[in-house]
Amino acid sequence: MILQNQSRPTPDGLGGNDDLGQMSAWYLFSALGFYPVAPGSGEYSLGSPAIKTASLKLENSRVLNIQAVNQSPRNVYVSSVELNGRPMDRRHFTYDEISRGGKLVVRMSDKPSLSQ
Repeated sequence: MILQNQSRPTPDGLGGNDDLGQMSAWYLFSALGFYPVAPGSGEYSLGSPAIKTASLKLENSRVLNIQAVNQSPRNVYVSSVELNGRPMDRRHFTYDEISRGGKLVVRMSDKPSLSQ
């Protein structure tokens, strides 16, 4: 809701103080569908991506491609996640996994998953 209704390209389109980029960083991570809940821990919690695809060029010249299958305003629930073709049975991944690059596929649904 915040991404869709409170962030826009207008003078009042960015809530809070963004002098150090914290709100912008929150927006980008949230749109990509993951977030470092405890900065410095090296662990990222998965969320509901607002993008359909994205490619992140990493500092080691590798690329992490993100794809949200069936992503739409109605399909906001994560039904499954694959990292480099392997199903993930957890709702987080690590910096080490991200830094290897590859492909993160998040399948979206209009119903919450009871198994997660």
